[in-house]
Amino acid sequence: MEKRIGLCALNRALGYRPATEKKILENPESFRRAVEGLSREDLLWAEKELEALRDSGDRFIGLGDDDYPALLSECPDSPAGLYFRSCSTPAEVFGLRSAVAVIGTRDLSPYGREWCERLVRAMAEAQNPPLVISGLAYGADAVAHRTALEAGIPTVGVMATGIDAVYPWRHLDLAAKIRSTPFCALVTDYPRGTEPVALNFMRRNRIIAGLASATIVIESKTKGGSLITAKYANDYNRDVFALPGRADDLRSEGCNSLIHAHMAEIIKDPEDLVERLGLGVPGKGRKAGLKEYLERKYGPGDDRTLFALQVKEERGIDCEQACRRLGWSWERTQAVAGMLEMDGIITRDLLGRCRIQKIM
Repeated sequence: MEKRIGLCALNRALGYRPATEKKILENPESFRRAVEGLSREDLLWAEKELEALRDSGDRFIGLGDDDYPALLSECPDSPAGLYFRSCSTPAEVFGLRSAVAVIGTRDLSPYGREWCERLVRAMAEAQNPPLVISGLAYGADAVAHRTALEAGIPTVGVMATGIDAVYPWRHLDLAAKIRSTPFCALVTDYPRGTEPVALNFMRRNRIIAGLASATIVIESKTKGGSLITAKYANDYNRDVFALPGRADDLRSEGCNSLIHAHMAEIIKDPEDLVERLGLGVPGKGRKAGLKEYLERKYGPGDDRTLFALQVKEERGIDCEQACRRLGWSWERTQAVAGMLEMDGIITRDLLGRCRIQKIM
């Protein structure tokens, strides 16, 4: 606990100088000296911060912890800690699959929206679907998050505020959906109460790039934040892909410049991208069968897997019948059915009869 208090306090004190912070943390002696140099008020603040997180069900993951995201820890400017909000554990969110960042302009065109949806759905239908990372902003970020949720793959929103706030406020429902969906999460390196000032978004971008093995840029102007994220990804030796656009379209200037400067590979079509991302055979995930898909998504013995397979076996079964077949309580059956419906795996009609979604 004492180390966690020190990490939390240093994250607040040195968060705007992450490279300096990382060098201090890499040496146990320098870390000890840095903590000793903190004021009593700093350490008391950190104790209260961690207590508040426990009370709200959130976490602070310190650099060096077993559940700190491995890819992010490799970056020279990774934060001392991450604030984490989810209904799953950090290991379940970051440790079960590869991660791909999908970013772009807030002023997304119909062309950009269509391609963002197509690319995320193609990744969802791949043999090894990834975790989709984005920034919870308007435009490409929101489309990436929502499409991932609709397609049944997990997503992480990297915030430019404290974990106790959501910006923009119109994304409160989206953030709540991410928080409550298994294997999804909201993360930030900003302390509770941090406001969404402009500088925070630039610093936030390094975490988006650092969490992902590859970054996809949908649309971006020449001075857009997406280009900053792409630069971080290049600096971390991660793959970058960009969607090309018309030469006279301001929203495509950034992507076209990345491709021209050989800082990003061109996106040709969804299937080609899936293969280059190393996600396995395009379209294999859904076609591999419901059982394999559910076991990969939830686990072989998970209640959601067992319930969905029962629905497949008896199309049109209702919860009362499922109770008897599975030997579960009514409350347990209703809760599992609700989670599967929220995840888009099953649908229920007005009579409560369950069916597997057509996407399966």
